[in-house]
This record gives sequence, structure tokens and C-alpha cells, in this order.
Amino acid sequence: MNRPTDPHSLTQAATPVGTHAGYMPGFGNDFETEALPDALPQGMNSPQRCNYGLYGEQLSGTAFTANPPERTWCYRIRPSVKHSHRYEKIDLPYWKSAPCIDPDVISLGQYRWDPVPHSDEGLNWMTGMRTMTTAGDVNTQVGMACHIYLVTESMVDDYFFSADSELLVVPQEGRLRFATELGIIDLEPKEIAIIPRGLLYRVEVLEGPARGFVCENYGQKFELPGRGPIGANCMANPRDFKAPVAAYEDRETPSTVTIKWCGQFHTTKIGHSPLDVVAWHGNYAPYKYDLRNYCPVGAILFDHPDPSIFTVLTAPSGQPGTANIDFVLFRERWMVMEDTFRPPWYHKNIMSELMGNIYGQYDAKPQGFVPGGTSLHNMMIPHGPDREAFDKASYSNLGPEKLDKTMSFMFETRFPQHLTPFAANEAPLQDDYIDCWTSLEKKFDGTPGKK
Repeated sequence: MNRPTDPHSLTQAATPVGTHAGYMPGFGNDFETEALPDALPQGMNSPQRCNYGLYGEQLSGTAFTANPPERTWCYRIRPSVKHSHRYEKIDLPYWKSAPCIDPDVISLGQYRWDPVPHSDEGLNWMTGMRTMTTAGDVNTQVGMACHIYLVTESMVDDYFFSADSELLVVPQEGRLRFATELGIIDLEPKEIAIIPRGLLYRVEVLEGPARGFVCENYGQKFELPGRGPIGANCMANPRDFKAPVAAYEDRETPSTVTIKWCGQFHTTKIGHSPLDVVAWHGNYAPYKYDLRNYCPVGAILFDHPDPSIFTVLTAPSGQPGTANIDFVLFRERWMVMEDTFRPPWYHKNIMSELMGNIYGQYDAKPQGFVPGGTSLHNMMIPHGPDREAFDKASYSNLGPEKLDKTMSFMFETRFPQHLTPFAANEAPLQDDYIDCWTSLEKKFDGTPGKK
């Protein structure tokens, strides 16, 4: 007869709080974390008196009756009503919100930009934001905006939150720290961060100058895409998303809070740091994710699949199968398809595609699409490989080939993306981009069986 296992023979994990210092794993998990022992109430959310004299407060990312609800309970030194006062409207002229349609700007066509250069001007997270495109309407909470950020200076006693949107941050150069109400996220190239709507934070420069891309999502929050027949594994796995552990400041110092609300910016003055959440629990939190953990899937016999198989995150719309935003990643991977044109084929589709290059060379555009650069192909605008990529892919020996040292992404939306005046007039637009298709020649001569 088998004897029961002796419980005293088990070896416990040496680090029961997690395997990544400062972070907790899992996308959409219900986390709990405290910076001081017993700061987090157990078994209830709103005790009559919280430990340490803290205030209980709920941050809701969905309506109360949404299923499932997204909310986080915070236990903080002051309630957040103490983090606002009279508001004063300010202007951040390069940060635009939809609708932003300039009658003198043509958004129809194929566009590509070199990296937006740094300047001698000191820029922080807010003043360094440069909007390239907008789509939808921020007031009705649909659509998105795409920005380039240029950051050289840390925010000091200066804080920000957006009531309009969650932000998907894609660094390309430099390292940033997001000191948020719910904890600290350090971010570098090849990683992304998701900052929820309504979450207050400041941004510090760890290594500069910093440049990257931001997708501002006005609609439903990002979620992991359904995998369908792919099943439970590959693509972006939930365990690889990391939420920060609780961290707080108890600092009496004059501070400024800037709020983005319905496309406008307002500041308010307070006398302390608002990063005062000592403990929290819930499922509405910021995340970081290492793009090197993304496990791509693809064809292993013939044909080039749709780019939707490379979706990292999706923000749903009201129309099934058509996203408000898809965030798609093109990273290192093996190409093994037989008798197949392997780069992306020529196409036009209902979605608008804004791409950015994090590093390396993109297979459909060997020249011109450089790290830090951006391209836009709006809805129903045809595009595809340039002449060099077409010829190479049409006549090369199709052995197994690894696309190496490359990482690009796409912000794809169901809405047309309108260029801002900055994108049309100030950003380094490649006026000759359309010429990359000029040398494509007619090959048809009517001969049966000719390839």
C-alpha cells in the first residue's frame, strides 16, 4: 500500500513572491501587493478603518456592470480628490487628438518618414510627444492616435494622466522609468508598456535621449487576441506580461498634475507627491512585456499567411473580427515555405496600417525603412514589396532562411488615419517613397506557362 507523502519533505520555493524582482506575472490577473506589511485588507475591500490610516479607493477601468469588471482597489495616503484643485488649461501644440483633419493636408497615398530627429530643446514626456496620425473620435471613445516621443528630461514633481485613453508605449532608443501610482516600470527597446486610462504617473529618463512610438487607444482596452485553432500556446503568452509591485512616496513638495481630457490639457497644483498608493489589489494595472518573448507562428509548407497571425494585442471594436486597433509584431523568424513568394504580397485592405521599425531591416523594404522610421498605408491604398524585394523573392533559392536581427511593428485600425500638420510639414517625410515601385515592370506577354 502506498503511504501518504510526508508534507515536511516538500521543498518550498525560495522566492514565493515571484521570479522577477519588482514585478508580478500574468495578463489580466487579479493581483495583490503591499509595500508595508498588513497594509492590504484581507477578505473585504472597504473596512471601516484601514491600517496605517490609509484611505480605500477604487479605480474602475470599465462600467460597474461590465463582465468581467476591470477595477483595482487602492489603499493610499490621501484620496485622489486631494490630487486635484482648480484646473488651468494649457497647450501642448504637438499632441493632437482625433478628429484632427486639416483640409490642407492630404492623407491619401503611401507615406514614409525617416526617424524624427532629436533637437537641442529639453523635452519631457508631455512636451516631447509628436502626433503623426489620428483616427476616429476621442469624444466618442473610438479610434486611436499614433505619436512619436522624444524625451531628454525627466519629469520632476510633475505628473500626468490621460482620461481619454490607454497608452501602448514602444521604445526605439533610450531607457525610461514610469513611476506610476501602482508601482514602477522600467522600459527599454524590445519591450513595450501598457499604461491604463486614468492611471497617474511621471516619466524619468534612465538613459537618453529617448525616442519611441506610442499608440493612444481611445476605445476598448487592449487584450490578448483569441488564438482559435492555434490553441493555448505560442504568440504572446499571458505569463510574460509583468505588473509592478506596490511602491509609494510620502513627500510634501509642490507638484503639478497634468490631465488629458477630451483632447484638451489642464494642469492643477498640489502640495505633495500623488504617488501614494501603499497597497493595491485588482486587475486594472499597468504592464510591461518583452517582445523577445513573442513566439511567432507561420506557414511551414507553402503560402504567406495574413499578418494577423503576428498579433500581440488587440483592442476590439463593436464589429466582430474587425479591431479598433491591432498591435502586430514582425520579429526574427524562420521562413521555410516551398514554391512561395515569401515577403508580404501586394495588397490593399479595409484596415489602415501604420508601421514602425524598432531595429534591423524589414523584408519587404530592404532600403529606406530605417530603425526609428515610420510608414503609413491607409485603408484601400495599395502597397507591397519594392522592386528589389520582389526580384529577390521571385528568383532566390528557397531553402530555409532566417529573417534575423529585425523587429518592426504595425498599429492597424479599422479607421482611416489622418496625417497631422506635423507629419505633413515638419516630420522628415520621404518625398520619393512612391518611387520605390516605379521600376516594377510589365512581365506579361501572353505566353502559356511562362513564369
